[in-house]
Amino acid sequence: MRHNFKNLKVWILSMEITSEIFKLCKTFPKSETYGLISQMNKCSVSMPSNIAEGSNRGNKHFQHFLNISLGSSFELQTQLLIALQNEYLSKEKTEEIENKIIEFQKMMTSFISKLELN
Repeated sequence: MRHNFKNLKVWILSMEITSEIFKLCKTFPKSETYGLISQMNKCSVSMPSNIAEGSNRGNKHFQHFLNISLGSSFELQTQLLIALQNEYLSKEKTEEIENKIIEFQKMMTSFISKLELN
């Protein structure tokens, strides 16, 4: 079964998260350009990109790409907390984005489980 990734709620949410991460990272110190900024941008881009890449494959291969996307979300969550530790972000902004990432993780886990049943 093939999926139109643009219609998947999990892809739409991951695109929102990516957009927010890019905006946030613009406020980080320039010294983080090749460190945390680069890592956070790559992880956030990986989330919707892997959903899109796997969407044209059979369910077993699609699950593999969804798991990569899910893994990237956990990486991003960790990096977000590192940014908070370094006082690049406020606690409120961190919680706001972290809640979206957690919502993504729950949606993705549920989606992967449904695919396993088919």
